[in-house]
Amino acid sequence: MQGKNRTVAAWVLTAALAAGTLAAVDIVKAQEALSSLFRVEVDLVVLNVTVTDRRGRYIKDLKPAQFRIFEDGVPQQVASFGEGNAAPLSIATIGSRAVTETSAPVAQPAQEVLGGMNESFAGTNVFILFDTSNFMYLTFVYAEDAIADFIRGLDKADSVALYGFSRNLTRHAGLTDNRLDALKGLRSSVAGDQTALYNALLLTLRDAAEVPGRKVVIVFSNGPDTASTVGPDDVGSIAEDEGIPIYVISTKELNRDAVSSNAFRRITSRTGGRAFFAKTWQRQSEAFVSIKDELESSYTLAYYPQNNPNSGWRNIEVELTGDDLKRYRIRTRNGYRPKLAD
Repeated sequence: MQGKNRTVAAWVLTAALAAGTLAAVDIVKAQEALSSLFRVEVDLVVLNVTVTDRRGRYIKDLKPAQFRIFEDGVPQQVASFGEGNAAPLSIATIGSRAVTETSAPVAQPAQEVLGGMNESFAGTNVFILFDTSNFMYLTFVYAEDAIADFIRGLDKADSVALYGFSRNLTRHAGLTDNRLDALKGLRSSVAGDQTALYNALLLTLRDAAEVPGRKVVIVFSNGPDTASTVGPDDVGSIAEDEGIPIYVISTKELNRDAVSSNAFRRITSRTGGRAFFAKTWQRQSEAFVSIKDELESSYTLAYYPQNNPNSGWRNIEVELTGDDLKRYRIRTRNGYRPKLAD
């Protein structure tokens, strides 16, 4: 229940941030009012899964039968499976919202199980959150160039949105497959003042959550956060529940800002993303290349949960079958809290 209340409170904060009325929000009362208005409803659970060897090299060409998913220790049947930017293929029984263990896998078009969402799952919706605070003043132009190179190199199936933030969030380019529009938005960004990273990240997650298909948020920031009214763990909780991996590229060295570094590692680890600490322009460019490679090499797995009375935190575990595959490392989100619906 505590986790559910924290999630509700975070979304209330998001609405308050968007409306500019944060000071007037009583979070405790908001939690109490909202908790009685919702019920639990779980639909398709989507996982972004990365598989690597001990050297960090991506393992490709794995098959659906080689993955096993457990929710609260209960085996789940994979409803759809995709690799890289290709649209996922369905491997579950048509029309099954919660597939039973006795259902035999049947090859079929993904749209019949995903409700026509297979096209939206092709490629990745990439939300870039660019720190334009005064902490970035000296390296602003170099940061823009690194982001521009990343946008140009995205797969043609990907879409990208470009947001900037200092004290407030600015949407420089909405989600688009037009690279020129995204680059124009990037070049329109200007340096600001204080840094409200977690406020901006919460608003970005709200936008991303409304988009079907696979999505990630990439934060390019100097840190530290000096003006947010929400914390990194609340933001990480939202991203985890929504299944949105967060990647952070920090221009601070790992040991120069322990508070921000630890926060970045926590929110990226729990969502299945990664944190990079890259002081130089070259390291920042390498971080973007690593993220691009990961998007092209990861897997998208989806399942309809078996009946589960747990309305709080649900733990997710993904493993590979076969002794020869157990040496590989799997990275994905740790779990989620069921969505609340009217």
